[in-house]
Amino acid sequence: MAKNIVEITDANFQSEVLDHKGVVLVDFWAPWCGPCRMIAPILEELATEYEGKVKIGKVNVDEHQAYARNYGIASIPTLLLFKDGKLIDRAIGAMPKPHLEQFLMGALLSN
Repeated sequence: MAKNIVEITDANFQSEVLDHKGVVLVDFWAPWCGPCRMIAPILEELATEYEGKVKIGKVNVDEHQAYARNYGIASIPTLLLFKDGKLIDRAIGAMPKPHLEQFLMGALLSN
């Protein structure tokens, strides 16, 4: 995992996501998921480009299932977007970088 992407677990979800002031993009994924592997390099690019503006984290649903269940994750990749600890948007499936940037901009531009 890239150095600027946070590994999110059941144990640290509260502190890394729900208690965070600002925007957090959480990728629910699994190592065997082809579309998850397709968007991984894009998320790494975005983590670098938006460093200091957006925290990007990944939850391996094979290892950490509590919050996946809590948020009704039925297919992966599912991206949840939080702002100041509140869920504000979700996207399901792999998408190209421009769509992911648009997804992030909605949170960054909202009050």
